[in-house]
Amino acid sequence: MNKRIAVVGIPGKWSTEVLADRIEQQTGFRLVISMQDVRLDTASNALWFQDVNLCQLDAIVVKKITQDYDRHMWDRIELLRFAEMAGVRVFSSCQAMLQLVNRLGCSVTLAAQHLPLPETCVTENLQDAEMAVQRFGTAVLKPMFSTKARGMTLVSAAQSDLTQRLGTFQQHNPMLYIQKKATLQGWDLGMVFVGGNYLCTYARVAQNDSWNTTIHSGGKYQAYHPDSALVELGRQAQAPFGLDFTTVDIALTDQGPIIFEVSAFGGFKGAAEGCQTDAAQAYCQHIIRTLTED
Repeated sequence: MNKRIAVVGIPGKWSTEVLADRIEQQTGFRLVISMQDVRLDTASNALWFQDVNLCQLDAIVVKKITQDYDRHMWDRIELLRFAEMAGVRVFSSCQAMLQLVNRLGCSVTLAAQHLPLPETCVTENLQDAEMAVQRFGTAVLKPMFSTKARGMTLVSAAQSDLTQRLGTFQQHNPMLYIQKKATLQGWDLGMVFVGGNYLCTYARVAQNDSWNTTIHSGGKYQAYHPDSALVELGRQAQAPFGLDFTTVDIALTDQGPIIFEVSAFGGFKGAAEGCQTDAAQAYCQHIIRTLTED
């Protein structure tokens, strides 16, 4: 296929490079873009990376927009939107990504769809926040911008310094996102979708006494085979966002499944290590098929 398709990601990182490999195998073209080196030049009406005008590419695939989740992601997506408005196909679309870079945006959309979420309170009012923790018993304070549980804090209604803990957290997170701690039984699920179609599901299994199951905290990937009802729940969760590639984080509880989040980018390693599935190749095939149909 004679298409120039670039990958936005972290040069040298496995997921970025494996996606660039798959695209190069199909197109003969390879370009990995580090967003910190991209510049918008309105005088030339161009978006430059090194000596390449990104507005002249056929497509840009966003594997990872920044190493760490923060408000800066919005700025980088806005730069890509310039190329998108020039006619470059961006996977997933900038609008789709913008809905999900903030944890609250994801939760609001899922709640509006009446999908099962952990009990959640979002407020700037410390008194309301403390009352929510008292109601939940044990809660997780979550930054609006984070991945792999980074920056999350576990709090309990029984803690005598709860007000102080909430205040300390709020110094860096003005809008408090408070979620009742779910009983995970040591594992949760990542359900992978490509172009809205189900691909596979892997489990993240804790290997220690950590309260979360993330790989960052020592968890390991294993295959999981969900029933059709659970797959349908995952499909419903990701459908409103219109993503080209995503993972839906789901946990099974005594009260039924709950959805933690839908990822703006999703990863390949869980599918590879847990399910022996080449999600990067499946994504590449979706990209090629979409560009061919367009």
